[in-house]
Amino acid sequence: MQPRLQSFIEAITSTLIGLVVAMVTQLIVFPLYGLEINLQSNIEIAGIFTAVSIVRGYLVRRWFNAKQ
Repeated sequence: MQPRLQSFIEAITSTLIGLVVAMVTQLIVFPLYGLEINLQSNIEIAGIFTAVSIVRGYLVRRWFNAKQ
């Protein structure tokens, strides 16, 4: 069984990688749909989704570990 701290670190690491991917994707995709967002707003939006993703990743990991 994976310790809680390791689950949390894994969730953060994975999500931070996702943050970079999301930022680049938003910079490319948003303008294609006519959404012009400044860099600050882009960072804020990505940050919100990143926080949600960290919690989701941690909870899913803990749930799977509990089932073992």
